[in-house]
Amino acid sequence: MSDPRTDQIRAYYHTLFSTWGPQHWWPAHSRFEVIAGAYLTQNTSWTNVERALRSLRTAKLLSVAGIRRTPLRKLEKLIRSAGYFRQKAQRLKTFVRFLDERHRGSLTRMFAQPTEKLREELLALNGVGPETADSILLYAGNHPVFVVDAYTRRVLERHQMIAPGARYEEIRELFEQALSPAAGGGEDSQRGPAAAILGSGPRGSSHSPSRMSTAGRTARVQVFNEMHGLIVGVGKNFCQKSQIRCEQCPLQKYLPEKS
Repeated sequence: MSDPRTDQIRAYYHTLFSTWGPQHWWPAHSRFEVIAGAYLTQNTSWTNVERALRSLRTAKLLSVAGIRRTPLRKLEKLIRSAGYFRQKAQRLKTFVRFLDERHRGSLTRMFAQPTEKLREELLALNGVGPETADSILLYAGNHPVFVVDAYTRRVLERHQMIAPGARYEEIRELFEQALSPAAGGGEDSQRGPAAAILGSGPRGSSHSPSRMSTAGRTARVQVFNEMHGLIVGVGKNFCQKSQIRCEQCPLQKYLPEKS
């Protein structure tokens, strides 16, 4: 028996994409920049992450080799703006050590692993939870996994589609089941919807196109990519933690009727 929530999630996707268009998320110039950003964004704003990434880029250290050769204390100083900089510097070092020991220092070799196997390896690393692991898999490795974040939970809870405290895996599997048909041509088809007419208001979480956001990928991965960015846009612009602006939200028509 099919889950009626899958049709609703597909409707959310088509409504948001037709309103806001491509989100160009994750904004990055390289796979390692995505990985570094996934670590740095934990418990802080993206503005602070951008400052830390800029520091690494200016120092010409935003790479596997750069993190490998940078003394820990210097790395801490460079990423200080991201908060929890001691933890995050150590975790970046741990990731590079894992890459060296398990995949001969090669991101290409690492991302060639089957999705579930690599996901287990990433989750075994200190400081890597499901959201960080899935961000790395989806945005840096183009693996077909959906990223669940606080915005996703908030929107679905307020639309009474999940119970408070629903498991991460339950939500991830729900989105993957719902959005796979939206990809159309299947796993080997490249890209998702290419364009849309944008309104004059908010554009979701849209960023300028970057090398990573415009890279070739399967249609399924592209849809997962876009939907996560679109949900972030809903959370940032309308479904905020303390302020709810349902009247202006593109998803307002899907809210359950009040009894």
